[in-house]
Amino acid sequence: MPGRELVGLRVAITAFFALDGFIFSGWVVRIPDIKHQTHASAGALGLALLGVSAGAVLTMTMTGRLCRRYGSHPVTVVCMAVLALSVALPPLTRSVAALGAVLLLFGAAYGGVNVAFNSAAVDLVAAVRRPIMPSFHAAFSLGGMVGAGLGGLVAGHLSPTRHLLGITVVGLLVTAVAGRALLRYEPPAADRARPPEAGEDPAPRGGRRGLVVVFGLVALCTAYGEGAMADWGALHLKQDLTASAGTAAAGYACFTLAMTIGRLTGSALLARLGRARTVIAGGSVATAGMLLGSLAPSLWAALAGFAVTGLGLANLFPVAVERAGALAGPSGVAVASTLGYGGMLLGPPTIGFMADWFSLPTALTSVAALAAVAAVIGVATRRVMNG
Repeated sequence: MPGRELVGLRVAITAFFALDGFIFSGWVVRIPDIKHQTHASAGALGLALLGVSAGAVLTMTMTGRLCRRYGSHPVTVVCMAVLALSVALPPLTRSVAALGAVLLLFGAAYGGVNVAFNSAAVDLVAAVRRPIMPSFHAAFSLGGMVGAGLGGLVAGHLSPTRHLLGITVVGLLVTAVAGRALLRYEPPAADRARPPEAGEDPAPRGGRRGLVVVFGLVALCTAYGEGAMADWGALHLKQDLTASAGTAAAGYACFTLAMTIGRLTGSALLARLGRARTVIAGGSVATAGMLLGSLAPSLWAALAGFAVTGLGLANLFPVAVERAGALAGPSGVAVASTLGYGGMLLGPPTIGFMADWFSLPTALTSVAALAAVAAVIGVATRRVMNG
């Protein structure tokens, strides 16, 4: 594929990553309002949020086959259109059961589009042979930051129904434009079956599956924190620290801004520290940040904690996926990505149940605990991670 077409394809895929973050954050900043209108307890809301997890997990198991049959580009466009339409449905519900049902559809579209555009991105990375995957995840974070910031601005002026309907319109317009560009190109072919190079271990990669799962756990620990911040961060600030709706939404914006900055500078950080020290430092920083964000009695200290958490978590997921791919090729990337998105989607309902049993601040400390686990994994796998 000529260089100009690769650039056009990269721009189109980047647009879908950014739109995904924008739509998802637009939904999460209105969760406190949806909780109020459905009269849901923390546990009931967690159960409804389980609909997102269930829909995503069901779709993720099928999307790979759909991509192989129809191509990752058409599947990306269709799933994103469904995601944009489904985000307008939660404010139309008046019960926890109805909310769970529409979130099942939202989760199915979210899981599908994430598998599809990550598959498209993996093909492009293999074709250009440069580590550009962090730039796509930075686009997701940037889209989330813009969506959360916009949500904070309009929270006091627009109802959730009008706000999320506006996101639907924006989502469909961007999908139409970026989708037309994406469908113009076939996925670039990459030689994934090359013979081993001199000095390379020719042994089958199947024996390394255990390490692939371990790196997938790093991705899970990271994505658990992202999901928790998305679904419960604003509610914690509003409910426990009496923040206004706009300030509560700004909490997720602080987190996503810090994560975006961390990912945009991730390549330089990896070059300076190496993979293992980046994971160890990131997990340690995120642990400290989330303890501050969840337990601080001051609103501004909590916001600072959210930002520090974002910086710490920023590059753990990309490193984990890259290492899994180096050990087991595309199948390793798939395993790590599935575990990662599973953590993002299953974490929020888990925190909801923990909040009912203990309290929401206590439940959020589980993010710090899993970040510490990621740092420990970095220590234990230092030799392989830097290999």
